[in-house]
Amino acid sequence: MIPDSYPAWRHCIEVACGIPLTAAFIRERLAALDDARDFRTQQFVTHYGEAHLAQIRSWFEDALRELDA
Repeated sequence: MIPDSYPAWRHCIEVACGIPLTAAFIRERLAALDDARDFRTQQFVTHYGEAHLAQIRSWFEDALRELDA
């Protein structure tokens, strides 16, 4: 399943995968997603496209803002 909303995405990460959305984790993922040379990012774009990459980046940024609030 590919999440199509922020709440669904958070559920996938935090509940289904059991990964806490900590500031450190979010920053690590944003750095990787911003690196076009990162193999995982290249694979993500190949499978899901640039538009979905931008959406995922946006959701990570939203999650980081929530932590900072």
